[in-house]
Amino acid sequence: MEPFIRRLNLNGNGFSRRVIDVLQVNMGKYCNQACIHCHVESGPTRKEMMSRETVDAVLRFLKATSIPTVDLTGGAPELNSNFDYLVQSAVGLGRHVIDRCNLTVIFEPGKEYLPEFFQRNRVELFCSLPCYSEENVDKQRGKGTFDWSIRALQRFNEIGYGQVDTGLLLNLVYNPVGPHLPPPQAKLEQDYKRILAEQFGIAFNHLYCLTNMPITRYATHLKLRGEYDRYLELLANSFNGATLDQVMCRNLISIGWEGSVYDCDFNQMLDLPLTDGSGARLKISSLSLDHVAHREITTGDHCYACTAGPGSSCGGALLS
Repeated sequence: MEPFIRRLNLNGNGFSRRVIDVLQVNMGKYCNQACIHCHVESGPTRKEMMSRETVDAVLRFLKATSIPTVDLTGGAPELNSNFDYLVQSAVGLGRHVIDRCNLTVIFEPGKEYLPEFFQRNRVELFCSLPCYSEENVDKQRGKGTFDWSIRALQRFNEIGYGQVDTGLLLNLVYNPVGPHLPPPQAKLEQDYKRILAEQFGIAFNHLYCLTNMPITRYATHLKLRGEYDRYLELLANSFNGATLDQVMCRNLISIGWEGSVYDCDFNQMLDLPLTDGSGARLKISSLSLDHVAHREITTGDHCYACTAGPGSSCGGALLS
């Protein structure tokens, strides 16, 4: 397999960050699910959680910038005790908040209030639903997950999410169940909307297709099945240079649960932090935009997952 850096160099013009318009914050690795494809390796036994001190550092940095969007992820970010505080504070600063929700979290003890909390704060929801088939969802995310996910989506619809003219955005996120590229996003969105409406009365705004990242837990899963090398070759052979202009690391920085700064969530999980001139990790507690704006982005062969076919980012396919 040709190294990604060589493909990058052949496309020329370097690979640096532009204006940052998304601050992505990983609030910890604790989650009520343990999905096969999870590159964070989150689950019910993980203890890593962002502290109030680090949350306050995030807010200080945010206040000193004009970054318009805060993207909260995990684990299940809602299970961090500082989640509500961060959401309300970011909204108070006039920022748009995205929550990457696994849907089932709203049925965890003490979390029943979350739908109305999201509604009051106009939080945009990106909700994981890797298929409209019960069999496929439960295979990837655990038995019973599909049923609970459908109930959660119906609950969000009841309070206006995904409905016309409410402005309450409900987006679904698709991941392939097997080691292959996602199908065309626009066509799959049509199928999702038709089937979920017909079978469950569910409405939503957009479907976003993500390519599974072959690192950490998913890499282990693929290796155990003898599929790792073949999947990497598929990604490399599907490289599309046109995606390089739109990959998420060009306009985003990622903050780890302990406060380190990364080019993206995937680099975070591979422990590839941004550093200063002395090689020390950049931390959100002392970060300024000057430290990260327009600097070269750290890449590796895992970047093939974001640049294969139509491309993949936190906002779905990069090219139609």
